[in-house]
Amino acid sequence: MAEPAPKHDVFQAIADPTRRKLLHLLGDEELPVTVISGHFTMSRTAVSKHLRVLADAGLVKDRKVGRETRYRLDPEPLLELKRWLAYYERYWENKLSALKRFVETEGSSDADSFGPLKAVDRDSSE
Repeated sequence: MAEPAPKHDVFQAIADPTRRKLLHLLGDEELPVTVISGHFTMSRTAVSKHLRVLADAGLVKDRKVGRETRYRLDPEPLLELKRWLAYYERYWENKLSALKRFVETEGSSDADSFGPLKAVDRDSSE
């Protein structure tokens, strides 16, 4: 039987800065909600709601250990985000390359038209 689709998508889940901080916090270790909530000024209930959104998007997995629920990052859904951003990365690279070419060509022709540049001594009172 197929797994049901997530209630929240990755983009909705990471849109909130608190949830991005939660992902960062859970990136290296599995933590219980009591420890996680100690990193925030909001209530434990509010932290749990944010964790639920992340879990609904598949970004966080939870497991019961005794009476405690522990959370950990599941980075797999972030691949969707990575693929989406990779598409637009070519635009950034093209713009940076064009800017570099412009600066190199304009910079060299401007320097030639002004002649040799002199160092300016900021302490002198000319």
